[in-house]
Amino acid sequence: MTAQSATFRELHAGPAALVLPNAWDALSAKLLERAGAKAVATTSAAIAWTHGFQDREALPFPVLLAHVERMVGSVRVPLSVDCERGYGDDPAVVAAHVVSLARVGAAGVNLEDGTGAPDVLARKLEATRRALAAAGLDLFLNARTDVLLRGLGDEAEVARRARRYANAGADGIFVPGALSIDALRAVGAAVPCPLNVWASPALPRLDALAALGVRRVTVGPRLVLAAVSAMVADARHVLDGEWALDPGCTLTYREVDALFESATGLAS
Repeated sequence: MTAQSATFRELHAGPAALVLPNAWDALSAKLLERAGAKAVATTSAAIAWTHGFQDREALPFPVLLAHVERMVGSVRVPLSVDCERGYGDDPAVVAAHVVSLARVGAAGVNLEDGTGAPDVLARKLEATRRALAAAGLDLFLNARTDVLLRGLGDEAEVARRARRYANAGADGIFVPGALSIDALRAVGAAVPCPLNVWASPALPRLDALAALGVRRVTVGPRLVLAAVSAMVADARHVLDGEWALDPGCTLTYREVDALFESATGLAS
């Protein structure tokens, strides 16, 4: 177990919930670390968009791997990677992908079931856990179930899948779409390992979430959408010949450039 993966596991131990903001490149990861994030996650959508692809595994995996390696090297805190369905249907291929991510320093990985049968993800988790053990590697394996997000079932189905995924080697369970207090309470009581939810205005505050059994909160593409929305708004002012900066634009060139003062070049 690496120091980063061990630290990442400890951050899920509670009793407080870990807020895990989602970055998409080295700069956003460094800024989130600077803002106080104890760990950072990636957002598959924003990384795909950065490279000119749609979300949902259109991005070639080797491109993702190289991008993650650069992100890992840019921060001191643990980095967890959204690996979607694992960029493959074959459990052995998915396991190899996760091992590759662990080798470049990822402290955690998300694998999701989407609309697939739960046994498909379970087999991927089992193969991944075996492959990591064989390679002498470790990371926090988070299993995402889209049951509530896609309307595929109720909390009882979430609990059934959560137990299946935990038995298959998952360290945590991500349940996007659990928005009501009753749903969170039911899911938190049923999930046998740390529970991850998506941040939403419909959710209670962080301390209340922790009391309901939530141990991790992520935000998906929220931050990249906020960033590009601000960029587009400012671009419209510039295109109209307005040069004054928005009062919210407080970061300076020197301040941001200094974040990479010790970084090595791409050719190194």
